[in-house]
Amino acid sequence: GFVKQQRKRNITRRTLEAFRLHLLREEKSSLTVGKYLRDARAFMAFAAGRSVDKALVAAYKQRLLEQGYAARSVNSMLAGLNSLFGFLGWQDCRVRNVRVQRRIYCAEERELTKAEYLRLLEAARRDRRLYLLLETICGTGIRVSELAYFTVEAVAQGEIAVRCKNKTRSILIPGRLRKSLLAYARQSGIASGPVFRTRSGRAMDRSGVWAQMKALCAPARVRKTKVFPHNLRKLFARTFYAVEKDIAKLADILGHSSIDTTRIYIMTSGHEHRRKIDRLGLVV
Repeated sequence: GFVKQQRKRNITRRTLEAFRLHLLREEKSSLTVGKYLRDARAFMAFAAGRSVDKALVAAYKQRLLEQGYAARSVNSMLAGLNSLFGFLGWQDCRVRNVRVQRRIYCAEERELTKAEYLRLLEAARRDRRLYLLLETICGTGIRVSELAYFTVEAVAQGEIAVRCKNKTRSILIPGRLRKSLLAYARQSGIASGPVFRTRSGRAMDRSGVWAQMKALCAPARVRKTKVFPHNLRKLFARTFYAVEKDIAKLADILGHSSIDTTRIYIMTSGHEHRRKIDRLGLVV
């Protein structure tokens, strides 16, 4: 109904509301819905009431590049816009991604090492909840948004059923972690529901976890650029792959629909890459 009535190619608040409802009907995750709407609002501000065509979208793409956004970031923003244009039936407005050469190693200033992770744990030792939170993310490879699925009931069973992007996957909890989480719940008077919760009893959110992790940087002597929840997930991925060498199984554990995504997670640092090249012994 809305799309057929939309004759002029301009984006309004009404357009965005219709797009939001469409994404919800498509069962997109709340994170995806929020991101796509932010992307659409940013483009709407750029368009400033002008009629939308491919030339305008291409100009917006160029503006993002000129502002210094990385190619991957630009492509991420374009994904939201292309989804909007698909919903509106404006297929001719869709633009191609910026071509990115696949990197074979990750930036050293961003990679969290196991030694640094252990220092973060030591710095969090006085805060039992934060300590276990770090262990839970890094020990299972979950997304920070999936912490809410770690309820007392699920932990007691030793298996977490996570629903994301219209899929359900099972996460097995390591035995020691299971015992630690149940002991923490008993000591904290948490009989049911989420193990990780705020003082008001609500499940902890991404921003709360992020802030508490950043506070550990100084005492743990770890760069702030390395300390965020997703890096714990990546450390799990690299450690698992180093032991098992099974990328397909790792993709299933992480909940990836594409192994190409998993490959990004297991990239080693530039330092490690240079060390492997040096071991070839081809420069004498």
